[in-house]
Amino acid sequence: MLETEIKVRFCETDALGHVNNTSYFIYLEQGRTDFFEQLGTPMTLSEWPFILGHIHCDFLRQAYSNQRLIVQTGVKQIGNKSFRLFQCILDAKSNEPIAQSESVIVYFNFVSQRSEPIPDHWRQKLKAHQISFTDHRLADKMGETW
Repeated sequence: MLETEIKVRFCETDALGHVNNTSYFIYLEQGRTDFFEQLGTPMTLSEWPFILGHIHCDFLRQAYSNQRLIVQTGVKQIGNKSFRLFQCILDAKSNEPIAQSESVIVYFNFVSQRSEPIPDHWRQKLKAHQISFTDHRLADKMGETW
């Protein structure tokens, strides 16, 4: 799994003193951005081939200002026109899971405004990042496989 390090900023917390729920989606987006950069995805609007179709996040523990987090990102499943990304946010010191997320990323033609089958060259790149849920830190901590 690709790992992205995040340092929680004070402005990402709320009146309760913990990281606001909306900030987790920013951390997940940074993990996805790093993932796409590693795939060699063109980071220009005119060449961008993907769109976020769905995302959910389960909040497992609280995070706080100045805490260092790790966002792990990997491909869970590859379909015909979309793929599922699994992401987990861990405390960088303890490796305790803070949140977990699954998203559906759609291969999308922005000119025709329609989804299209994932081309073979992208499918191969995605397969190289497909993960087994028995070999990452979240599964170790939660004692389960996905």
